[in-house]
Amino acid sequence: MSSFEYNQERDSEDIDRVTLTDETGLTLDCYVENAIEGNDGTYLLLMPVDIPVVILSWDQEDEDSDDSEEISNAVLLEDWIEIKEVFPDAKAVLAELDLTLKLTAFTLTITGELPPIEDDGILTLELDNDEPSLESEELQFLKDFYHNQQKYSIYTPLSPLLFLAKYNLLGKVELVSAEDEQMQLILEELLFDDIEE
Repeated sequence: MSSFEYNQERDSEDIDRVTLTDETGLTLDCYVENAIEGNDGTYLLLMPVDIPVVILSWDQEDEDSDDSEEISNAVLLEDWIEIKEVFPDAKAVLAELDLTLKLTAFTLTITGELPPIEDDGILTLELDNDEPSLESEELQFLKDFYHNQQKYSIYTPLSPLLFLAKYNLLGKVELVSAEDEQMQLILEELLFDDIEE
């Protein structure tokens, strides 16, 4: 199984960093993994400096069942109102692992040293996505917690979280949707060049 290790020793001066800002004013510091010049500006392949995490809520089904195998469905928390509501509890349980949870733009992130990867702590999350290449994602378990009697789990993706961005006319970095065909070609070029280096 290939696992992606976030290299937290990357603070050398030769690595460019940029800061993404969302519409609410939250920021996310990213490394510039690769850059190419396009007809209408410079496109960037970005990876967060800190470690991205996701929170899943568990939908317990038929808890009174005699079957020893409890059926549970995991739902990825994407509503920022709900994320902010459970954030203090999530932050508290991660502090027990010496990890600091941060409310950042586009994804939650943590700082600290991740625990070793264990096979029984890997969850494969099926993604509801039209792109066949993104049907599932492997996540490493970090910690469970409860909020208002609802069970939640915190995971970190084993694959790097990458963003496609572009310098706009004002010289600011903004995210670009990779869904359009031209952006797909630019993204492929950025990824291919990054792998070759």
